[in-house]
Amino acid sequence: MRLLKFFCWSCVAISCGLVLSLSGAFLYLSPSLPSVDSLRSIQLQIPLRIFSSDGKLIAEFGEMRRSPITFAEIPTDFINALLSAEDDNFEHHYGVDPSSLMRAATQILKSGQIQTGGSTITMQVAKNYFLTSERSFSRKINEILLALQIERELSKDEILELYVNKIYLGQRSYGIEAAAQVYYGKSMKDLTLAQMAMIAGLPKAPSRFNPLVNPTRAKERRNWILGRMLHLGKIDQARYDEAVAEPIDATYHVQSPELNAPYVAEMARAEMVGRYGSDAYTEGFNVTTTIPSDLQLIANKAVHEGLIAYDQRHGYRGPEKQFANLDLQGWQSELAKQTVLGGLEPAIVTQVVPSGLMVLTREGKEEAVAWDSMKWARPFINTNSMGRNPQKPADVAKVGDLIRVERKEDGSLNFVQLPLAQSALVSLAPNTGAIQALVGGFSFEQSNYNRAIQAKRQPGSSFKPFIYSAALDKGYTAATLINDAPIVFTDTGSDQPWRPKNDNNTFLGPIRMREALYKSRNLVSIRLLQAIGVQYARDYASRFGLPLEDLPRNLSLALGTADLTPMQIAGGWSVFANGGYKTEPYLIQRIEDRTGKAVFIANPPRVPTAEQKADSSLDPDELKSADIANAIAAPSIQTISSSTDSQPEADDELPVEEPAIAEQIIDERTAYIMTSLLQDVIKRGTGRRALALGRDDLAGKTGTTNESKDSWFSGYNADYVTTVWSGFDQPETLGRREYGGTVSLPIWMSFMGAALKDKPSHVLPEPSGILTLRVDPVSGRAAAPGTPGAYFELFKSEDTPPTMGELDPNLGIPGSPLPADESAPIDLF
Repeated sequence: MRLLKFFCWSCVAISCGLVLSLSGAFLYLSPSLPSVDSLRSIQLQIPLRIFSSDGKLIAEFGEMRRSPITFAEIPTDFINALLSAEDDNFEHHYGVDPSSLMRAATQILKSGQIQTGGSTITMQVAKNYFLTSERSFSRKINEILLALQIERELSKDEILELYVNKIYLGQRSYGIEAAAQVYYGKSMKDLTLAQMAMIAGLPKAPSRFNPLVNPTRAKERRNWILGRMLHLGKIDQARYDEAVAEPIDATYHVQSPELNAPYVAEMARAEMVGRYGSDAYTEGFNVTTTIPSDLQLIANKAVHEGLIAYDQRHGYRGPEKQFANLDLQGWQSELAKQTVLGGLEPAIVTQVVPSGLMVLTREGKEEAVAWDSMKWARPFINTNSMGRNPQKPADVAKVGDLIRVERKEDGSLNFVQLPLAQSALVSLAPNTGAIQALVGGFSFEQSNYNRAIQAKRQPGSSFKPFIYSAALDKGYTAATLINDAPIVFTDTGSDQPWRPKNDNNTFLGPIRMREALYKSRNLVSIRLLQAIGVQYARDYASRFGLPLEDLPRNLSLALGTADLTPMQIAGGWSVFANGGYKTEPYLIQRIEDRTGKAVFIANPPRVPTAEQKADSSLDPDELKSADIANAIAAPSIQTISSSTDSQPEADDELPVEEPAIAEQIIDERTAYIMTSLLQDVIKRGTGRRALALGRDDLAGKTGTTNESKDSWFSGYNADYVTTVWSGFDQPETLGRREYGGTVSLPIWMSFMGAALKDKPSHVLPEPSGILTLRVDPVSGRAAAPGTPGAYFELFKSEDTPPTMGELDPNLGIPGSPLPADESAPIDLF
């Protein structure tokens, strides 16, 4: 009896000691424990996703793949599998399972080291959300105390939902829904019992039991879980047998982009980081851009094919590397180091045969390359010279050559090489500024430098429309005569005089402004700029969104020596395309938070409708074009706050205000006449190649800088304004026979031809205040009846054709003396 009493009192003392110890630990640690209430509002990290305007995924940014689901969306079979594997007493304990802790303690005593933590699912929730993975007794005590608090304040369903959305399951997947997508390419609700058991086995050791890395151990773990489910009565024998017999069919699935637009994705990512900082990567934003997928695909193809065509015109530069001394295994090893760039695959020549080449691809397959696809490959000597045409495949390639091939739609391979030249394409909706397509280079993998928005290059003659528009708004007309004659400037600040010249070094004498533009006469542009004044032209061009600091303060401005990006040129040209209104290019149309609520909807100022114009009290005939920026007040731009502090109620849609009217920066009649002038560039000027598109609504202008270092084409109809630039990143000549009309115009045509296919002709209606008069093509004056070659010209109602009078000796414009502040030219005839 004494022994029994001693034993009982000892147990009581030990129990009281444990209670006192736990109470003391609780009192000591509880002030530092986090609030369990925060679990109700916790925000799990969800990646940033970028979509096209028609809902196709462009890119995903963020370290964690996660797609949270609610408890109601978790399949019962998975819950049973998870609890069988991790915590079969989950429904009955209060956060801590003493038997599990005792097992863990026993293992420590036997082995001398921590093997399992004896953690329940509730304890794992406490650790995953509040604690670190450090293995220590203090962390375990905190975990126990937090688990007890969690069980008091949250339901079992809430605890389980938190657990399955937080756990790491390998391959950057966090949460069971993301794991189902990564391993099986399906939603959790669509998995089989065996597949659910496989995922339920991952929390214990995501790398050790990963079916992609170690399928044998993963299968053992899966079958053990299925056996536990059978033992606990969660499934019957028939379902067990069926699931155990199911093969391991896990493969790596990642939601790959549905639309190849990496430069667009990077622009959207940068803008989101600018708005939200690092939260952009974790708050689950879905961003809808203004890019329609069909137009982006057209742009991708146009740039790709245009650069390949240019590159092949200048010959073959030889293999990227030579591996003739390696065997098949060595070739495979070298190919594994290469990447696909711009859709061009690396391959190593294994055989040279009369019909072409046999090449080894990165997939380890040996495939044929036809001789017909190699005939372009004349040896490259320099940009302007090539060797003889190859007569047989052996003239082009040798065994061991590392080359590039392009896979065609039928699966065959073409012989190609990586272009050294680059190109950029920007297409905008002129009425709103919405970006419709954007390509920043041949391959984002090769270079993420976005030439569409970062490359400042000289636009050449594609800048001339801004000069001509400035002249039209200063009283000149499309019929004004300007002297296309040699001119020399001696007051240049250097020892050498400046002798500008036309591209073909010819001179046409007095010429109408219309003809001068479509023939791209440099000397006419210089004289015109000299007449209207450099500072006036700079201020005028800055209205179009062109940075004033990038516009030179001298007459070279007339030749397009400003440093501008393709986006800036396209934005400026939108003014001509939309009737004189300044719209701002923008990319993001809508931003939704993790719940699907819109937190931002773009609402940019836009061109007024015909009804809005009719309601305007402004009479264009009373507006002086030179002062139009002051005559028309710029309305404020309406924006919607993107701050998460002022989000609407859960059931409310973000209110969208009536969009503001874009600022009118030039007379719409000026824009209409400029469109007519630029249409002539295509009908009879340097852009004649575009006539092949068979449309009558296109206007545009080529641009080529000195030594053909930059090639441009900008053009539009009322639907799209598109600018294409081509050149080398480090400026060098494209070749003596390469111009805006040979490099960039074909790319522009490829895009616009496909974008406008089956669309009706779309030009802006003629505004009021326009007169159409017959003009003598020789004098530029109103034509008398019977005048040979007389044609109809457009004039503003307040402007009339030049009257009889002496031509200005320098400009050919009556009554228009040269500005006093310009250096006087020396006329040579």
